[in-house]
Amino acid sequence: MEIRDKVVVVTGGAMGIGEAMCRRFAEESPAAIVVVDREQERAESVAADIGGLAIRADVTVEADIIHVVKKTEAQYGRIDLFCSNAGIISSDEPGWTAASCPNETWQKSWEVHVMAHVYAARAALPGMLKRKEGYFLNTSSAAGLLNQIGSAPYSTTKHAAVGFAESLAITHGDDGIRVSLLCPQAVRTQMVAGNEDGSASVDGIMEPAELAEIVVQGLKEDRFLILPHPEVKTYFQRKASDYERWIQGMRRFRQKVFNPGGSTI
Repeated sequence: MEIRDKVVVVTGGAMGIGEAMCRRFAEESPAAIVVVDREQERAESVAADIGGLAIRADVTVEADIIHVVKKTEAQYGRIDLFCSNAGIISSDEPGWTAASCPNETWQKSWEVHVMAHVYAARAALPGMLKRKEGYFLNTSSAAGLLNQIGSAPYSTTKHAAVGFAESLAITHGDDGIRVSLLCPQAVRTQMVAGNEDGSASVDGIMEPAELAEIVVQGLKEDRFLILPHPEVKTYFQRKASDYERWIQGMRRFRQKVFNPGGSTI
């Protein structure tokens, strides 16, 4: 997909990866960019800088996403690209077992990392299917292909996000709907602040602007899997080729890098 003359929606667009994508997309002469975030003032600031539209929304509330889609379609006539990007981080506190997080943490991760993508597709698909064209960019994580040491809720829900993106691509690829899945490792955002030495940063921490450039190129190539950190492909292949060995290797890696109560990114 070429961003030029396209109507683009980005959730989590007020900061971090989402903000970087909004700013980079703006350089491609889109028809419109809609900056969606819970942080109204920050969304308005980004939108003002790029000539976009800010809409306040909580991605875990389906009515908010429906409002975003309806308002965008009413104002611009369509949505060409919906970037479902919002994310949160958690750890395995308080007990640091794989099941010790409270239900509230699991539920919030599920709502942000999985249902937000479902809500976006549910709201935007009808218009796209009617036109027989549309594009979803869903942000997951390298943790969705591999794992996140120290955060079972994050790992599990990011895996589910991968599964949903696959379903979206498989089910609607013949309907003119294209899908890309963004799976970065550590990116210099608020999510890694204070955890720069964590497990996900062993291959370096990428700047948001660098990631956004890779996203633009991935969209132009219509790639399903966009891997800003190329090492992830190798790790993923190793996992698929010898699952038992990969699990053993991850256990050794955990012993080497993980400090319960400290870094979990």
